Amino acid sequence: CFALWGLAFKPGTDDMREATSRVVMEALWQRGATLSVYDPVAMEETKKIYGERGDLIYAKNSQDALNNSDALIIVTEWMDFKNPDFIQIKRRLKNPIIFDGRNMFELDEMKAHHFEYYAVGRGQAL
Repeated sequence: CFALWGLAFKPGTDDMREATSRVVMEALWQRGATLSVYDPVAMEETKKIYGERGDLIYAKNSQDALNNSDALIIVTEWMDFKNPDFIQIKRRLKNPIIFDGRNMFELDEMKAHHFEYYAVGRGQAL
């Protein structure tokens, strides 16, 4: 299971027409993954598009999306995600792994918190 933060194509909207999240979600489903998703605004739009399905969990908040997930994928750079409680993230995830499509965190900070962190275009912090 992957936790996915951010479903809208950009912060401040529920628009998912050209959203990267859709590409990521559909590619992961093709590979048999289950997703636990959260977005501060676009949850209802996501439900309209994908409905109820066994491989999709609609989380109540960003922290709940992490429960029983193997890793976190960040797709939309909502302000709500900018200063998370990294201790709680590590406690809730099965593995301390973050794939960050928006480069929201500093590599040194991720290294200090002992995350396996993949920042798109900036490399990896181990």
